[in-house]
Amino acid sequence: MSTHQRHEVIRVVESAGDIDPLAWDRLAGSNPLLRHAFVHGLERTGCVAPDSGWVPCHLSLWHDDTLTGIMPLYLKDHSYGEFVFDWAWAEAYHRHGLSYYPKLLCALPFTPVTGPRLMAQSERARALLLAGALAFAERSRASSLHILFPPAEVAAECERAGMMLRKGVQFHWHNAGYRDFDDFLGNLTREKRKKIRQERRRVHDAGVTFRWLRGTDATEADWVFFDRCYRRTYREHRSTPYLNLAFFLHLARHLPEHLLLIEALRDGNPVAATFNIVSGNEVLYGRNWGAVAHIPLLHFECCYYQTIEYCIAHGIGRFEGGAQGEHKMARGLMPAETVSAHWVAHAEFRRAIGQYLARETRGIGEYVDDLSERSPFAAGEVNSPAPS
Repeated sequence: MSTHQRHEVIRVVESAGDIDPLAWDRLAGSNPLLRHAFVHGLERTGCVAPDSGWVPCHLSLWHDDTLTGIMPLYLKDHSYGEFVFDWAWAEAYHRHGLSYYPKLLCALPFTPVTGPRLMAQSERARALLLAGALAFAERSRASSLHILFPPAEVAAECERAGMMLRKGVQFHWHNAGYRDFDDFLGNLTREKRKKIRQERRRVHDAGVTFRWLRGTDATEADWVFFDRCYRRTYREHRSTPYLNLAFFLHLARHLPEHLLLIEALRDGNPVAATFNIVSGNEVLYGRNWGAVAHIPLLHFECCYYQTIEYCIAHGIGRFEGGAQGEHKMARGLMPAETVSAHWVAHAEFRRAIGQYLARETRGIGEYVDDLSERSPFAAGEVNSPAPS
């Protein structure tokens, strides 16, 4: 497919490997999750592939021979690994004898993190990518196009282009310049502060210690152990893991400075681990966790308290705990609205989904207000970024 305007052309790329990594990374900016090594790594290790229902069809924008825009895009025949749930839409299509799949998805696979989706040097270039994606959706006869977790300004651009917006909620922790973990606890209500101390004491009394391993220090054995934990978690939930050891080792080779493993040990032996992505001193993304032994409350310690403690010790401004989970509020993570953008080809379904989203958006606003009233922070304390 080609769309010409001035000297610019849009091309569909069947693999991120067909794009020069340096050219890609110039557009990706500082976010490691958008780096070529991350996106292409998912493909070359088989995590994202036609066999798993993900067909890469990235849109690339060129000015003569210079890459000026890239849009990670996939043709999908299911809705797994997205964290913006449209199963009910697919079921409604099925009940009416229509096919919801294939659909087009612009997202980071298996990664519910807000960030650039139309990676380009200008608003005009983003508009060209978006117009190209909508045209491609019509030409490929996809039922719909979905852009997940774009930043607010890109969501507004999508809305102006005729896409429908959908709100969601995640839970994030902000570093308000805390000196240490006790300083953070001092900002919580007495009840929450007491509960967290009790939970941490129980894990400590179980003989568990922790070590923080940046990717530059983690060994292959550490990654093999984490993969074992990760797979066990999915097995216990009777589900199939999205990622594999080859992908973790790929990241360890290509993006080690952005990786953090938090390992829990008992009697000197590892019993659990969490996998995190670090973006400078801006944000830490909690990604996956697993354990090979059941220790009460270890999940909370490993996934939240150790991570918060790491952020405080290293001056990281925000910790994003992943999708969903009201239980995170009791650990100091507060609700943060997310957004996604959706275009639906079928006129009647587009109208019905638009009406549904209007109702859902009102409900999300009320939900966030209700959550905020149940803040774990003491009166007068606000969990917000530290002043610049």
